[in-house]
Amino acid sequence: MLPLSKVSRQKIIQIYGSRHIGRDQASGLVRLMDIFCFSEVCLIADVVQHFRDAQLEYDASYVYEDVTHAIQYVHRSGILHETILSDPKKYFMKNNQLPKFLTMLKDKGKKLFLLTNSPYCFVDGGMRFLLEDTGVYRDSWRDLFDVVIACANKPTFYTSEHPFRYYNIEKGTLAFTAVDEFLPGQVYYHGCLKSFLQITKWNGSEVIYFGDHLFSDLRGPSKAGWRTVAIIHELEKEIRIQNTDEYRLQQAKFHTIQELLGKFHMVMPRCDEQTSLSLLDELNDERIHCRCMMRNMFNTFFGATFLADSGQESAFSYHIHHYADVYTSKPENFLLYSPEAWLHVPFDIKIMPHHVKVPSSLFKQQ
Repeated sequence: MLPLSKVSRQKIIQIYGSRHIGRDQASGLVRLMDIFCFSEVCLIADVVQHFRDAQLEYDASYVYEDVTHAIQYVHRSGILHETILSDPKKYFMKNNQLPKFLTMLKDKGKKLFLLTNSPYCFVDGGMRFLLEDTGVYRDSWRDLFDVVIACANKPTFYTSEHPFRYYNIEKGTLAFTAVDEFLPGQVYYHGCLKSFLQITKWNGSEVIYFGDHLFSDLRGPSKAGWRTVAIIHELEKEIRIQNTDEYRLQQAKFHTIQELLGKFHMVMPRCDEQTSLSLLDELNDERIHCRCMMRNMFNTFFGATFLADSGQESAFSYHIHHYADVYTSKPENFLLYSPEAWLHVPFDIKIMPHHVKVPSSLFKQQ
């Protein structure tokens, strides 16, 4: 990875006029705000740095377009899937609790469906690898699900009217017959939400959809009236960090300085101008220092997932509020609750529910 040159605050203001971007302005920008975007962001940054180091002229929009097209090609050509399946131990993390969770739901009479953009060969290879040590459903993982849909083309799936196609597992071909019911053990390609609802008769809050991609997985189902669960893999790490003594100290200092700055102009007339400006500079410098300290505890480049540098909710948090009814780090966390349990938001939340302080003894026990 190339050593990157950080864009200065002055340069950002010179280009954009401000470091603050309103939501109306943000609607016209590409959203790179979750863990899936890290590789794309790093690749764009590396390409730009290469052009800068080589003193080559470039158009930033072309860099973004070419990187995006390259990533799309790797996904659509099958190169990514072939590479992962060639060495599954390197890329897949086995989780014995997930089959247990799915089996529990099925035993409780819940209907399960799998909706993925990946081709069947990749899903099949991945599921076989993940379940090979569990002793259940290893050769017939499809028995876990009432409906299996591959190559769904999310998020287009939620708004299009594409028909479902029956996929022949043995031949690897698509049938031309119309799909008007979902048969057990079968696999279907493409389709759309409208047809899915017509065939299954599963509507509104009867359905709870688990997904780990904000826009491909959660926005469409949320607008369709389904309940949604956001799987946020980095959540556990962030909870641990924000409950360390070091982070809590910096957070307390930051909020104290914020409060002092809010009251500053009330007492400023009592001081001479020079003293006031000097004190204001000291408070602002200390506030910036606290912000940097907290940011670097999460990620020196991107900061926290749920918080902006200002201490307010990030764009990611904003969209989670809108598109997710529940969020957690992994699906099997629901094993701690009854399938009929009602989940409620704590009354004393700051930004997101997980920002409620957790006793440090809990982490020591783990």
